[in-house]
Formats: sequence, C-alpha cells, structure tokens
Amino acid sequence: MTSSEASKTWLSQDAYDRLQAELDELIAARPAVAAEINARREEGDLRENGGYHAAREEQGKQEGRILYLKEFLRNAEVGEAPTADKVAPGMVVTIYFDEDKTDTEKFLLGSREIASTTDLTVYSPESALGVAILHATKGQTVTYTAPSGADIKVTVVDFSPFGA
Repeated sequence: MTSSEASKTWLSQDAYDRLQAELDELIAARPAVAAEINARREEGDLRENGGYHAAREEQGKQEGRILYLKEFLRNAEVGEAPTADKVAPGMVVTIYFDEDKTDTEKFLLGSREIASTTDLTVYSPESALGVAILHATKGQTVTYTAPSGADIKVTVVDFSPFGA
C-alpha cells in the first residue's frame, strides 16, 4: 500500500450514497433558506432582527457543510479498502490496553463521517490513538499520549477491512 492509499478515506457504497443524498438535500434547500432570509429582512431594522441573523447563521452553517461534503466526497475512495499487513484507514481494529488482554476495544479507524453507518466507535487516523496504530502490525505494542496527558500503551490484536 502506498502512502497516498493510506491517507485516502475509504467509504462503502452505502456510506457514499448516504452522504451524497445529504449533499443533494442541502443544495435543494438553498432556495428555502434564501427565502427565509428575505422574509426576515422585510421584518424591519436588521440591527435588532434576531430572526434575520439566525437565518443568516443557519445559511452559513449549511454552506459550510455543502463545501465540506463536496470536498470530502470528491476525495473519497468508494469500495473496499485494500487489504494490508499493516493498520490503515478503513480498517476495523481490535486492541488491548496495558498488557491486559481482557481489556480490549474494537473500533473503526476512519472518518467520523461514516460513524452513522456502523455501531462501532470510530477513531480518526489523525487522533492520538489513530496516529499511534497507523501502520502497526498484528501483535505490535505502541504508546500514545491521551488528551489527558497520560501515556497509554496498546497492543494491536487484529485488523481487517471495514465490511469484510
């Protein structure tokens, strides 16, 4: 696997379709949001018009989400993540903590955007844990610093492509 493959966001067709549908819905709602802003503008003095400002804020959030989804979907790879002998984004990973083989956690290493498509916890490859286990092999122990400042040691038990 090349470094560019490891940095790609892999999405199942279902996750891609769901995000595309959200994007299409947001784009279709643009005229309604613009009409709401116009209606609020006609209510009077804009300096004291809370409805107008709320509608503008909502429009900003919506436009930000549209831009994000367009870019995210443009760069996403749809299908199954390539199999590898090392942990990579798009894989379901099982680890155990501090040499206690009974204290395990199974999660998806990938984008938070696909969290709604699975019951698994999703960790970003850019998170402290994600950075530590990225490119790790089965049986490898790594240490990372948690947001609390504590050093945590984990061992990679197993990993496989999401959906496999």
